[in-house]
Amino acid sequence: MLIFAAAVAFMVTALLGFGIIPWLRKLKIGQTILDIGPKWHKSKEGIPTMGGLLFVAGTAAAFAIFILPKLIVDIGDPSSKKLIAGFVMALSFGFVGFLDDYIKVVKKRNQGLDIKQKTLLQIVIILGYLFTVWKFEGGAPHMWAPFFGDVAMPWWAFFPFGFGVLYAAVNAVNFTDGVDGLCSSVTATASAAFIALAYLVGQQSTAVMAAALLGACLGFLCWNHKPAKVIMGDVGALFLGGMVVALAYTLNAPLILLLFGIIYVIEGLSDVIQIGYFKVTHGKRVFKMAPIHHHFELSGWSEKKIVFIFCAVNVAGIALGYVLLKTGGYLA
Repeated sequence: MLIFAAAVAFMVTALLGFGIIPWLRKLKIGQTILDIGPKWHKSKEGIPTMGGLLFVAGTAAAFAIFILPKLIVDIGDPSSKKLIAGFVMALSFGFVGFLDDYIKVVKKRNQGLDIKQKTLLQIVIILGYLFTVWKFEGGAPHMWAPFFGDVAMPWWAFFPFGFGVLYAAVNAVNFTDGVDGLCSSVTATASAAFIALAYLVGQQSTAVMAAALLGACLGFLCWNHKPAKVIMGDVGALFLGGMVVALAYTLNAPLILLLFGIIYVIEGLSDVIQIGYFKVTHGKRVFKMAPIHHHFELSGWSEKKIVFIFCAVNVAGIALGYVLLKTGGYLA
């Protein structure tokens, strides 16, 4: 079933590109490149954006065919409920991204939703998801912590911790989108890691969900590899962020995102460090540009080299993650 789910997600995503990309181009839903970015990114001006709709549809198709029927049968299982809630949460983040993209490209406002609007919408989604998980766990959720095992989390720890994880992770994945093929490639490596982990702990539906995400990311790469024919936009990046968090939470191991998505962590931290250092030093910078993939671009790295190296680093993080899962008591 893993192979079939990945194959369906791949085919739906890849084939939809033949129809949706020309439609986006016809509607003139093209990417606007800000002047603050690398100058050669101006060549991307006008490339259709909102391409994340392709893999949202591909993932949803595989979910409806291979996952939802089984989850309905096993609806009494908390992990089944959490997987459904996680997918809804990812779709909700994708909708926020869609609004942001729509305002940018249709309303011609380069910044899309302002920071207050986007943050408020994300807070509502995060709290809704966390409350749902809390109820599904009977008000007594457990999370794996390295070397401490399955740790019970009271509400006063569960909600602040969960808010931090979701808000940071989803936006860090969004930061990773900025080079052709980067975000979808890194997410493909993370998805593969979650397939194996879910399979090892006997969560078949979660493994199938991760396989669907992997297939969708690979299908999107048919159109998004250098030179990109379409850009995922916030609708895609926020959806991917929601999906990787949903997989981690369904496995009761959100902390593993620090290693399974180590590139997301590096990208997010680089932006925080750059902004903080700039404010403290009144104008000085640590990096030539943040997020850090732009620093390497300005240092002479090609986009293909960035994708390859960043994926390799993420795979190394995944390997370390499995060592931690084994030594830390998650895997027997």
